[in-house]
Amino acid sequence: MDAQVVTTKNSVDVKTQNVSWLRKNWKKLILTSLLLLFALSMVLPFIWMLSTSFKKPIDVFTFPIEWIPTTFEWGNYKEVWFGTKPFWVYYLNSIKVTGITVIGIVIFSSAAAYGFSRIQFKGRDAIFLLYLATLMIPEQVTLIPRFVLFNYMGIYNSHWALILPGIFTALGTFLLRQFYLSIPKDFSEAAQMEGANHFQIWTKIIIPLSKPALVSLIILSFTLNWNEFVNPLIFITSEELFTVPLGLSNFIDESGTDYTLMMAAAVSAILPVLILFLACQKWFIAGVAASGIKG
Repeated sequence: MDAQVVTTKNSVDVKTQNVSWLRKNWKKLILTSLLLLFALSMVLPFIWMLSTSFKKPIDVFTFPIEWIPTTFEWGNYKEVWFGTKPFWVYYLNSIKVTGITVIGIVIFSSAAAYGFSRIQFKGRDAIFLLYLATLMIPEQVTLIPRFVLFNYMGIYNSHWALILPGIFTALGTFLLRQFYLSIPKDFSEAAQMEGANHFQIWTKIIIPLSKPALVSLIILSFTLNWNEFVNPLIFITSEELFTVPLGLSNFIDESGTDYTLMMAAAVSAILPVLILFLACQKWFIAGVAASGIKG
């Protein structure tokens, strides 16, 4: 009898604790549920894209949606990569353009950020503000001037028309400058006392301490350049020079859109960005957080 009373008392205590916990955390539960629904709404299009890439064209718009195809059409990927318009050509072009551009962004943005954060010279802050002001200029405004300039330079319809303007970015300079300001100046001053010049301080002290910020810049730059559509559309006319975003448009013609092949190409296109982010997300979060420490 005593054991039953104790068990009943313990059960009542547990229920009381649960009720008390719900009263204290009901707001968090509602917020978490809403965020979960929002996350699902963001993920569903990607799931549909992946599912469609393995379907037959006739099964794309079946209702209710068939999330898991009855038969997986692996031939869609074979057709995309090695068909009449091989996707691997566009892939190599995007790797070339994006890789060279990202390397240039890291070098030039890092060097400029060091100058704006560590070297004292007249008008430094005014020049930096003027440099940041270029972010307010819409890219579409510069399309015609760039078209005329590239045509005059002889780089129109070449990858250099995409690479050269892309390696200079005010956003990258701003992000790295903000991070460099968070590094104690004692390191630079100690190195200068030992006889180090600015180039040595930049390459041997600042850059090794800036891995989170550099990784963040690499991820952002890679994503923006890999997905760039407007500039290749304007400055590239030869199909053998097309990048991945332009290559996706090949699956749309006067007879309609082949959604199965387009989704297979889209899945292939998103993989490098996804892999890069998952591999570097720890550094990315740390770099973005640290970039806003000082103004």
